[in-house]
Amino acid sequence: MKLEDSLNVGDTVRIEGGAVGFTQYVDSMQIEHEPVTAAKKGDEVGFKVKQKVREGYRVFKV
Repeated sequence: MKLEDSLNVGDTVRIEGGAVGFTQYVDSMQIEHEPVTAAKKGDEVGFKVKQKVREGYRVFKV
C-alpha cells in the first residue's frame, strides 16, 4: 500500500473494509521484498495481516 503518513514497525493500525474491521500491531514491514523498520510518506510497503483482506480496504494508523 502507498503510505499517506510515516509508518514504523511497532505502530498500531486499524484495517476496515466490507464487514471486516480489526486492529493489529505492525510486526514487520517490507519495501520491494526487503525488510525495513520504518517507511515515510509516499513509500509503498507491505506487511502481514491477521485476517484476510482485499484490495480497497482502508488502513489507518492509530
